[in-house]
Amino acid sequence: MEISASISTLLLLLSWMCFLLLFLFLFSNLLTKKRDKVENVASKPKLPPGSMGWPYVGETLQLYSQDPNIFFASKQKRYGEIFKTHILGCPCVMLASPEGARFVLVTHAHLFKPTYPKSKEKLIGPSALFFHQGHYHTLIRKLVQNSLSPDTIRRLIPDIETEVVSSLESWVSAGHVVNAFQEMKKFSFNVGILSVFGNLEGNYRDQLKENYSIVEKGYNSFPTMIRGTSYSKALLARKRIREIISEIISKRKEQRLMEKDLLGHMLNYRDEKGKTLTDEQIADNVIGVLFAAQDTTASVLTWILKYLHDDQKLLEAIKAEQMAVYEATEQGKMPLTWGQTRNMPFTHRVILESLRMASIISFTFREAVVDVEYKGYLIPKGWKVMPLFRNIHHNPEFHPAPHNFDPSRFEMAPKPNTFMPFGNGVHSCPGNELAKLNMLILIHHLVTKFRWEVVENQNGVQYSPFPVPLHGLPTRFWRND
Repeated sequence: MEISASISTLLLLLSWMCFLLLFLFLFSNLLTKKRDKVENVASKPKLPPGSMGWPYVGETLQLYSQDPNIFFASKQKRYGEIFKTHILGCPCVMLASPEGARFVLVTHAHLFKPTYPKSKEKLIGPSALFFHQGHYHTLIRKLVQNSLSPDTIRRLIPDIETEVVSSLESWVSAGHVVNAFQEMKKFSFNVGILSVFGNLEGNYRDQLKENYSIVEKGYNSFPTMIRGTSYSKALLARKRIREIISEIISKRKEQRLMEKDLLGHMLNYRDEKGKTLTDEQIADNVIGVLFAAQDTTASVLTWILKYLHDDQKLLEAIKAEQMAVYEATEQGKMPLTWGQTRNMPFTHRVILESLRMASIISFTFREAVVDVEYKGYLIPKGWKVMPLFRNIHHNPEFHPAPHNFDPSRFEMAPKPNTFMPFGNGVHSCPGNELAKLNMLILIHHLVTKFRWEVVENQNGVQYSPFPVPLHGLPTRFWRND
C-alpha cells in the first residue's frame, strides 16, 4: 500500500514537472517571438513625420489657399527636411534638402518615375519626353538636346532678335498698359515655334497659336468630358494641333527638307534597324516642347522686368554693360553675335538671381516604383515624392539673406544641388540654354532702346500655376527716343 502511494506521488510530481517544463518552454518561446517582433518593428523604417490632413482632401486646400512659400516653409520648420503630406489626392513625401533632391533626381533616379495626372498627359500626349524613362526617354532627350545645343541655337540669334524687336515695338505701339506676363508668353511661344519648326509659314503659326491657347486654358481646368467645358474644348484643340503638325510633316517629307530644327532631327532619326519615329510620337514631343518653353520662360522674363524696374541701381548697372555691347554693334545696326551673348557676365548673373528668387518651378513630382528607405524613413511604393527646389533656393544656409536680390552671389558657383532652376539629373530641362539666350537678347534690346513703367506696382504674387507678379505686371512701354 505504501509502495503504491509512493509511486503515485512520484508520478504526480513527474507530471507537474513535465507540465512546468512545458509551460516554461512555451513561455520562453513566446517571449522570443515577441522580442523578435519588437526588434523587426524597431528595425523597419517608419514613415516621415507630418500631417496627412483631412480624409480624401488631405492638405490640398491649405496648399492652394495660402502662399505656397508659407505652406512649405512652415512644414519644414516643424518637421525638418523630410516630411509627409497628402495633396491632390496623393500621399506625398517632400524633401527640402540638396541631398534629398540629388537622391531622387540623380543617384537613385531609377527608383522614382516621372508622374503626371492622366488628364494632363492626354493634352500633351503620352509619347512626350517627360512622361518616360529608360531607353525611349534617352532617345528623345538626345534628339531634343541636339536640336537645342549651342551649335544649333546660335543660328537662331537673328530670328530671336527679330521676334524681340517686333514684340517690344508692338507693346509700344499699343499705346496703353499691357499685361507683361501675357505678352512675354506670346514672345516665348514664337521663339518655341522657331526652335521646333524654324521659319514656319504664317498661316500654320497662327493656327498653332490659336489652338494652343485653347489647350493651355484647359490644362489646369477640371478634367470633365462634358461638352463645352474648358477641358473638352482643350482636347478638341489638341486634336487640331496634331492634324496641323501632320500636315507640316507631310510637306517636309514631300520637299525632302533636311532642316536642323527639332522637327528635322525627329524626322531624320533612324535606329539601327532603320525604324523611324511615328507621326504620333513626333507630335506629342513637339507639343511637349512648346508647353515646356512658354510659361516658365515668360514667368522669369516678367520677374526680371519687375526686378529691374524696382531697383534703379541694378537697372543702371545692367544698362552700362549692355550699352557697351550696343556700341560694338554700331548702335544696333549690326546683329548680335554669339560671342557677344557669351560676354554679358553681369546680365547673366542677374538672370541666375532672378531664377533663384522667383523659383518658377517650386518642386517636381516623382513616384516611388518600389519601397525606398531614405535617412531611416520609408517612402512607400506608389507614393509621390517632391524635391522642393524653392525651399532649397531660399535656404539661408546655402544662399545668405535669401530674400535680397543679389546677383553677386553668383560670382562664385553655388554649392552642388543648391541651385536647380532647370531641375537636375536625366529629367532636367534640355532647353535651358535657349531659355537663357532668349532672356539675354530681350534684356539687351529692352534696356538699350526702351523704357518702361510698372502700373499699380505691388508686391503680390499670383499662381497660374507658376508664380508671376500680381495681375501679370501691368506695364507701359516707350521708345528711348
